[in-house]
Amino acid sequence: MTQNRGPATAEALLARLTTTPDAYPQKLDLIRQGWLVIEFAEAAYRTASFLDDRILAPSTRGGWLPIDRVVEAAQRASPRPLHFIFHTGHVGSTLVSRLLDETGLVLSLREPLPLRTLADAHDVLRQPESLLSPERFDELLAAQMRLWSRGYADTQCVVVKATSSTARLAPLILANNNIRAIYLNQRTESAITTLLAGQNSPIDLRGHGPGRMQRLCAHLGGALTPLHALSPGELAAMSWLAESLCRRDVLARFPGQVLAVDFDEFLADIAGGTRHVLAQFGLPIDERELSDLAASPVFTRYSKAPEHPYGPMLRAQVLDQARREHRAEITKGLAWLAALAESDPTVAAVLEPGAI
Repeated sequence: MTQNRGPATAEALLARLTTTPDAYPQKLDLIRQGWLVIEFAEAAYRTASFLDDRILAPSTRGGWLPIDRVVEAAQRASPRPLHFIFHTGHVGSTLVSRLLDETGLVLSLREPLPLRTLADAHDVLRQPESLLSPERFDELLAAQMRLWSRGYADTQCVVVKATSSTARLAPLILANNNIRAIYLNQRTESAITTLLAGQNSPIDLRGHGPGRMQRLCAHLGGALTPLHALSPGELAAMSWLAESLCRRDVLARFPGQVLAVDFDEFLADIAGGTRHVLAQFGLPIDERELSDLAASPVFTRYSKAPEHPYGPMLRAQVLDQARREHRAEITKGLAWLAALAESDPTVAAVLEPGAI
């Protein structure tokens, strides 16, 4: 352990947990029963596309603290309003999160790692292999949400951009009716095309595949074609369906508290889409500022890697190319969904025009 990561550093950061996001609980480890708390500045939050281990460097100051000490500190933290961006994957959630940064009123937390840890823990809650009791899980989730709620002097609200698969925790998070959310998705064909277009899509789809297949089978009440037997297009379709069914359930259960956003429609009317998002999060809407946001440089860069140029026109070109290169797989994915919809009205409802 370097001089930047040790007990003294951890104690110093613990003292700051109640007052500033500069002390950031980056990782929750249920095996060692500790929280890794690191020093993280306001500018670093704006830069980070992901708040996972990619933000750690040899120079990072931080250290491990016992879970109970962090929970106790969280109870004394001063919260701001907390809201969420949920999404089905590769549907512009990072772009919307960065757009909120441009208001100067939002502290955006993009894909915090403890949310994945808590989602995995909840999957086995009440099972013999669970490391947490239901009561302990609730305590940790409440503590983490309170720690996410801390802000800076100009922070009017904090908006957590979840990882797509962690939206399965949305019903628990939204049980607090002060929390509002948007839920991004795309229409079926556009979503499948997008999932097949990315350079790292095969790794992403296979990596999330087992969890999504497990949730989809549980949702539909039966076994489906094994994951290993799905073609790339069918795998993309399965991924979209698993997350879209989760989205459908959340929207039905929390009407008004969650705003459905179609990303293609958002890009077709950026000013209008931004107005709806700001209103959903209770942020002030000034028409001049709204015009500036709609013309933001955010729309000219690739949100996950802003050093690369990328805008709506280039995105359209990439998708057109993907439609040509992956036409057969897109057809397979759509056919897989259509066959499933014939025997399952839940799937058919998601595929209906206007249902998503």
